[in-house]
Amino acid sequence: MKAAYVDRYGPPEVIEVREVPAPSPGPHDVLVRQMASSVSPADCAFRSADPFIVRLFDGLTKPKNPIPGGAVAGVVDAVGAAVTRFAPGDRVFGTTDPKPGAMAELVLVPEDGALVAMPDGLDFNQAGGLTYSFLTAMPFLRDEAKLQPGQTILINGAAGSIGTIAVQLAKHMGAKVTAVCSTRNIELVRTLGADIVIDRTKMDFTEGAAKYDTVFDAVGKSSYRACRGILKSGGIYLTTVPSFAILGHMLRGKHADGTRAKLATTGLRPTADKARDMVVLRELVEAGVLRSVIDRVYPLREIAEAHRYVETGTKAGDVIVTIA
Repeated sequence: MKAAYVDRYGPPEVIEVREVPAPSPGPHDVLVRQMASSVSPADCAFRSADPFIVRLFDGLTKPKNPIPGGAVAGVVDAVGAAVTRFAPGDRVFGTTDPKPGAMAELVLVPEDGALVAMPDGLDFNQAGGLTYSFLTAMPFLRDEAKLQPGQTILINGAAGSIGTIAVQLAKHMGAKVTAVCSTRNIELVRTLGADIVIDRTKMDFTEGAAKYDTVFDAVGKSSYRACRGILKSGGIYLTTVPSFAILGHMLRGKHADGTRAKLATTGLRPTADKARDMVVLRELVEAGVLRSVIDRVYPLREIAEAHRYVETGTKAGDVIVTIA
């Protein structure tokens, strides 16, 4: 089968499309013929080993898992003898995280893994984008921020893959949402439900007078130190990007003003938790609460270009790679 392959850390050029052995399902496995997956900033970080701390998760000198990607969206090709939840021909979506390997024509997922049937009306590109974004944004808002109706949240990077889902989820949870994005994405985040939009090219959101229960840095471009002044007493700063600074703040716990900072390694959550959240995602899509935002679509042979575009930091929503 064809698969994207990364055998060394480096720029987008290190990604190759190779012929690799196709996997075979064991008794409890589901073999999915991939139609689409997504390229996220996290994928770029693990490809480039930037920040350096990602090497602690995926190998100090080279990637332990050479086939990148976690988002699964495709059709069940075959199932193991003991599988009862799925059958060949089922349209499914989910994730292989914490172990990558989804950027390939065929992907194995355990029957009890984070895999569910796709809702009617959702296409493979949309499904390939929603998975990573939702499984990141939901744990941050629900489990870490414990966002409640009437609370205030500022989302930095509101037009990105995680940010677009976070805006929609925060509104669904009843929060008042302030979104930070570039000029060209202001109308987009408004249509997603943002109450207030800050143009990052014209204003430094960390210098505003408003204070928030939660600051969710969905792109990891700010810091707890910079955002501390806009947090309410007892407020929390959340970031998606690991750093030694954020780890230090986490070890310290609450500061004198009651504020704190947290990094959540959402991709490393137990598979059972992600499986339950995939059911929630399907229900929210079926209810019309969440919609996918897709910026660009690339074929597998152009995956290096997809990584290069994601690294520009200008995308709105998801960057999709079609595989079938």
